Amino acid sequence: MCGIVGYTGVQGAAPILLEGLRKLEYRGYDSAGIAVMYDCRILVSKVTGRIVNLCEKTQNGAAVPGTTGIGHTRWATHGAPTEKNAHPHLSNDGRFAVVHNGIIENYRALREELIGKGYVFESETDTEVIVHLMEMYYHGDVKEALIRTSDRLHGSYALGVICSEEPGKIYAVREASPLILGVGIQGNYFASDVTALVSHTRNVIYLDDGEFAELSENSVTVYDCLGKPLSKKIARINWDVQAAEKGGYEHFMLKEIMEQPGAVKATITPRIRDGRVHFEELQISDEELRQIRRIVITACGSAYYAGCSGKYVLEKLVRIPVDVELASELRYKDPLIDEHTLLIVISQSGETADTIAALKECQQRGAKALAIVNVVGSTIAQLADYTVYTWAGPEIAVATTKGFTTQLSVLYLLAVLFADRLGTCEESIPELVSALQKLPMYIQQAIDMNHRIPQLAEKYHGSRSLFFIGRNTDYAIALEGALKMKEISYLHAEAYAAGELKHGTIALIEDHQPVIALCCNPSVMEKTINNIIEVKARGAEVLALTFRNNQKIISAADDFLFIPNANPVFAAVIEIIPLQLLAYYTAKENKCDIDKPRNLAKSVTVE
Repeated sequence: MCGIVGYTGVQGAAPILLEGLRKLEYRGYDSAGIAVMYDCRILVSKVTGRIVNLCEKTQNGAAVPGTTGIGHTRWATHGAPTEKNAHPHLSNDGRFAVVHNGIIENYRALREELIGKGYVFESETDTEVIVHLMEMYYHGDVKEALIRTSDRLHGSYALGVICSEEPGKIYAVREASPLILGVGIQGNYFASDVTALVSHTRNVIYLDDGEFAELSENSVTVYDCLGKPLSKKIARINWDVQAAEKGGYEHFMLKEIMEQPGAVKATITPRIRDGRVHFEELQISDEELRQIRRIVITACGSAYYAGCSGKYVLEKLVRIPVDVELASELRYKDPLIDEHTLLIVISQSGETADTIAALKECQQRGAKALAIVNVVGSTIAQLADYTVYTWAGPEIAVATTKGFTTQLSVLYLLAVLFADRLGTCEESIPELVSALQKLPMYIQQAIDMNHRIPQLAEKYHGSRSLFFIGRNTDYAIALEGALKMKEISYLHAEAYAAGELKHGTIALIEDHQPVIALCCNPSVMEKTINNIIEVKARGAEVLALTFRNNQKIISAADDFLFIPNANPVFAAVIEIIPLQLLAYYTAKENKCDIDKPRNLAKSVTVE
């Protein structure tokens, strides 16, 4: 959700903060601000709208001098997106400025208490209670004030704090919200995400929950919740800075679609050796595997749909029942989870609040948790019993593409690995592994063979709504395809199991209604063709997605998207590629903000 960044060193802070906030734009926001210490004062500049407005207001940082500061992009939760509600927030005495990512659940009670003690609130936000608590507890020791303030807060928070009486220092606090320290030369940093840091340093420290840090020009000290110094390992960011740049593409989303052959190859290739799947990081024994009676996959958004697609392959190859649950629902259920359940948790960021809560709930009931994440050192990666990284590299566009395909690729790898070790698969393991190794090539072919997608987008972009239909794995991918269309083109799009058309949804079919029919699963191909005939008989225009040279579909539909003739077990990960491109070009026709769709955020770190 919100993004925060901080810097202290020998350079001007404001330009560095503005650059960092631009790198965090993908997280989603509606206002932004910076606070910089100068001449024992804190200078604050805030705007609504985009970072470009803040750059104009501060003359690209030149109007806000000083070498120590904090910055914030806000996605409104408490209070409208106004300048008063934008961060940073100042204490009444002007000594403290605070930026905050997360939710303070007990802010109402704290607010009433502070008002009763004479503190004046300028905003409607939950965050402002933090800065007034800092003022109340400050008696010459910022660390002590931080400890006492943190002890009063319930919820999730990543905080950046500066105090005018401690020039040259910034403080960073983490509790259930991502926060990373950057260790530099003649300057140190913190941020919500490494993308804001890598142009300055590749050396980072991952804070854990309950820890806080004191940063100055030449030192970084991390403390536990009681103020005891800790020894923390410095990690090295190993991806290229250029990976977080557009590289000549008009949008990050298009760049990331085109990166998928390489991303999937990076996910799959290191895990295959001598014709078998191997996960060096997955220390799960054959005995533990044999104890699994049920697999539960939980996630949110596109990660949930990756789970829906992976369910079919896991059940087919491993022969263990698989349920897929929305994390936002699972966390509030009384789930039938026990020590014989393997929980597979999927999250690109590893910081998704609902998914973290569901993971903790299931672990308390005895389940072992296997995390599939992209961000090293993220909360979910640390909480899980086993962690598998997708190695997708940075994904900047809010709508996920390579995040989805690499997550699904990991599920395929796990299915083949478990089937091989349990002896449950009727198909040849070497043949399945060979099919996995070909996926990057087939994804590239799916990109190359659909050059007419911009023309199709021009035809369909003005539609009132789009219906996606499919069966089995086709239905799972239809769900993700419809989500992509909704997210970035703002068209109403819904996915239906094709077999359910006669149970109500066919009433919505009328003349010229676009229906996108997914027909890439040979086991249900004939059934889907019948559904195409049904909707066309009622006036629908059908855009079919199928294997190249599928004459039966070509004779039935109006327009076509194609994928190469791959092994049907793994075809879903190829099938989504043309649908991503269709959503992209439709959004472009509709002149939408493709990388930063309205009201959405990349990393959903609040409920």
